[in-house]
Amino acid sequence: RQSDPPPTPHLPSHTLTPPPPDRSPSPMRSYLVPSPLPTRRNRTCSATARAAEGPVFTGVCKYFCRSKGHGFITPSDGGRDIFVHISDIEGEYVPVEGDEMSYKVCSIPPKYEKVQAVEVTITHLNPGTKHETWAGHIVSS
Repeated sequence: RQSDPPPTPHLPSHTLTPPPPDRSPSPMRSYLVPSPLPTRRNRTCSATARAAEGPVFTGVCKYFCRSKGHGFITPSDGGRDIFVHISDIEGEYVPVEGDEMSYKVCSIPPKYEKVQAVEVTITHLNPGTKHETWAGHIVSS
């Protein structure tokens, strides 16, 4: 004789979690952030050397989030926006939208088909905006 399967426990309706509310889409959702994030710390020495030997490009900061630790630069010569990690920004200011920047590029693993900005320097602060230093001080430009 076969035994009956154990009864399925019945949960009261108040213990069921409702589905999360719909969120408005993020304006940055079309930008894919590399995973894992390539940083100055985990980049290979050869990749760093190749980037250092490369040309210097210019662009404008499109977006940067200090708490997330990354952002994007729009190249001056057009083309796709370029990922920038917080560890690759040199200088005393946190970038804001509209800042002019100079940078070099380094290929992103695993396929090395995309690039990220390295050795990033703010060349001109966006006038009329408040800038934060890495130490947390606010400066008007």
